[in-house]
Amino acid sequence: MEFSGVKRRKPRLADDQRNACYPHSLQFYLQPPSGNVSLTEFETLAIDRVKLLKSVENLGVSYVKGTEQYQSKLEAELRKLKFSYRESLEDEYEPRRKDHISHFILRLAYCQSEDLRRWFIQQEMDLLRFRFSILPKDKIQSFLKDSHLQFEAISDEEKTLREQDIMASSPSFGGTQLELESVYKIPFADALDLFRGRKVYLENGFAYVPHKDIVAIILNEFRTKLSKALALTARSLPAVQSDERLQPLLNHLSHSYTGQDYSTQGNVGKISLDQIDSLSTKSFPPCMRQLHKALRENHHLRHGGRMQYGLFLKGIGLTLEQALQFWKQEFIRGKMDPDKFDKGYSYNIRHSYGKEGKRTDYTPYSCMKIILTNTPGQGDYHGCPFRHSDPELLRQKLQAYKIPAAGLSQILDLVKGTHYQVACQKFFEMTHNVDDCGFSLSHPNQFFFESQRILSGGKDIKKESVQPETPQPRPSVQRSKDSSSTLDSLSSALDMDLEELEELLQ
Repeated sequence: MEFSGVKRRKPRLADDQRNACYPHSLQFYLQPPSGNVSLTEFETLAIDRVKLLKSVENLGVSYVKGTEQYQSKLEAELRKLKFSYRESLEDEYEPRRKDHISHFILRLAYCQSEDLRRWFIQQEMDLLRFRFSILPKDKIQSFLKDSHLQFEAISDEEKTLREQDIMASSPSFGGTQLELESVYKIPFADALDLFRGRKVYLENGFAYVPHKDIVAIILNEFRTKLSKALALTARSLPAVQSDERLQPLLNHLSHSYTGQDYSTQGNVGKISLDQIDSLSTKSFPPCMRQLHKALRENHHLRHGGRMQYGLFLKGIGLTLEQALQFWKQEFIRGKMDPDKFDKGYSYNIRHSYGKEGKRTDYTPYSCMKIILTNTPGQGDYHGCPFRHSDPELLRQKLQAYKIPAAGLSQILDLVKGTHYQVACQKFFEMTHNVDDCGFSLSHPNQFFFESQRILSGGKDIKKESVQPETPQPRPSVQRSKDSSSTLDSLSSALDMDLEELEELLQ
């Protein structure tokens, strides 16, 4: 695939060519895409795919997979983001093309660590499971063939011949009549999990698998192929990253946050310093509550904690003057000389408000950034408690926050399954006494504003202006001549990260 900075008109293909390119609404992504893609489209496809996979993750822990409610909500998300999902829809070429290209773009971004690969594989598997569940029966054999899976549906005569053996060996049938169900003849080696659980009939080296059980085998094949593909992608990544047009985008994508940026704007001056202690126990997420407690007890935070907590306070409305006063008062309580604070720390605070250095207007950290970057070390208090805390220590913290035993188990199970943001969302619901908070949590400042909205009786008194859905580039960030305007938003975020690194090294 080639990338260009100029948006080009895509060539119009004949209907038969379009159908041949993408015969199904789902695929194993065995062949990489070819052709030209503009940088604008490259970024748009990638961000939409991230949004889709985030929705897949959130729905998967909020609802039982496969239920009507889960299916309808996921279908609505696919429809909203214009991805393919049903076979019977007309003119599905563009949604299927989008699905194909965006999957391979995210392979580049999510092959860089074990955690990223694990998350990407799980969401892609859940997406494939949903699409396969709504695939018409008359299309299944064709899809299996196109995916290079040697799974063949047996004839009615064969089913009748082996009816008693298959029914006795496959508990998934229940009371279902065999003649109404497809049965697939597959190599024994592909059905080891079913064989291990004594849930399949074997004969002459083949397993006879009912349709209800075939999806587990298909997903296992998909996971194996995708895992190998990501490993190969990781090996070739340095060559791709050498392209200066793609490097900023790929470096930022895996840590990307695609929601509101929670910059101050209409919130400036809406809280006073006297309110912070009270707000920290009522409306701060655990990550910020932990930082505030450490600051009050130790009268100091290291750079990572100051950046994470300082930008959060900026986002909820603390002005520059208030921030300087807040940090100075606390550090002086720790026996720091006022002159030392003015010389060593006030510059960084003004810098985070865009008043020093490159005049970059920093925005508060998203959950993804906190979870995936700058892992806390000994003596640090930044990071995500659900991601970075010892399980027993996390349990003690949650008990101190008066989370009931049933809710505690739910949260710890989510953490064990690496669903850190959803665990925090469950914490929100427990502490605010709501069954369904009605949003997907992805930002600490979102936690705060939603908490304030509930505590104020549903009136959104904290935010005056609605931010754009994706962060906009700051005027002070110089545009790259090779990048499209939409690429600048991700490049500017990367510039912010680099400047933070420079501060750490000073």
